[in-house]
Amino acid sequence: MNMQFEKKLAIPMEVKEMYPISSKLLDIVEKREIEIKEIFSGNSDKLVLIIGPCSADNEDSVIDYITRLREVQEKVKDKIFIIPRIYTNKPRTTGDGYKGMLHQPDPTEKPDLFHGIVAIRKLHMRALEETGFSCADEMLYPENHKYLDDLLAYVAVGARSVENQQHRLTASGLEIPVGMKNPTSGDISVMLNSITAAQHKHTFIYRGWQAHSMGNPFSHAILRGYVNSEGQNIPNYHYDDLLNLANSYLERDLENPAIIVDTNHANSGKKYLEQIRIAKEVMNSRNQNSDIKKLFKGFMIESYIEDGSQKIGEGIYGKSITDPCLGWDKTERLILDIADMMK
Repeated sequence: MNMQFEKKLAIPMEVKEMYPISSKLLDIVEKREIEIKEIFSGNSDKLVLIIGPCSADNEDSVIDYITRLREVQEKVKDKIFIIPRIYTNKPRTTGDGYKGMLHQPDPTEKPDLFHGIVAIRKLHMRALEETGFSCADEMLYPENHKYLDDLLAYVAVGARSVENQQHRLTASGLEIPVGMKNPTSGDISVMLNSITAAQHKHTFIYRGWQAHSMGNPFSHAILRGYVNSEGQNIPNYHYDDLLNLANSYLERDLENPAIIVDTNHANSGKKYLEQIRIAKEVMNSRNQNSDIKKLFKGFMIESYIEDGSQKIGEGIYGKSITDPCLGWDKTERLILDIADMMK
């Protein structure tokens, strides 16, 4: 093979033994999981807000950001359930660029996968310990999920991964909600096929074991826009898009039909300030149509402490080193506005 095998990494059980979660923290995770499922099942009228940096690049600034979210959560707790984004591994369109804290705990240093595994577990644990938030992460590598499976509240499967068999089958074995993004082509049938697969039982190979999944009834759709054949970003958050997906859901025998709208990526054309307008438009659509209101469960928003983005090495505290994000002041105002718009 045209690769070098540098070192064998610790398995999830070993890492969990090194960095165990206490029974107190486990209880917090379980209670939040119950409340999240109440929202996705329609038994709660709250909206979910999956919000945070495009990528978690610095432990202290991420915890600072999440601590600020805790204060806002108390103001909107009757209407919104916040799940902070701690995205520790990043897909790269061409394969180049920062692949996340899992690969590089320090973005300015060379990759170190073991220290990356430890760093992401410690970051999720610190968020839970200091803020009471169990958080969301992207399932970029299905076999790595067990390093964090006792800590997470939510998992997203990205646009480039949603057609992958291992992602779908692994999602079918998770006990927390899994959001399936529409593919970069925009074909929602692909997304719905992934949701269907994730909701069914399967037998497959997972981490060298023959595994049996029970099916995940809380797998659901995330609309993130798409790119057409000419390379143009095309949004899919408008009223007709939401209604079209609602109708497509009706054609399938799926449990807990749900829609999350990603306000960035191709929906905003990565113009991060557009996220404010997009969220308010979607809220208006929700308030005008009972079918949309029933299916729409919340937003995925990219925000951090400072507006925009920077290059690796610039060293601006709390500013994204991947996609540009909404800064804190605008973020806080948007969360309060979304809560005010709920009917």
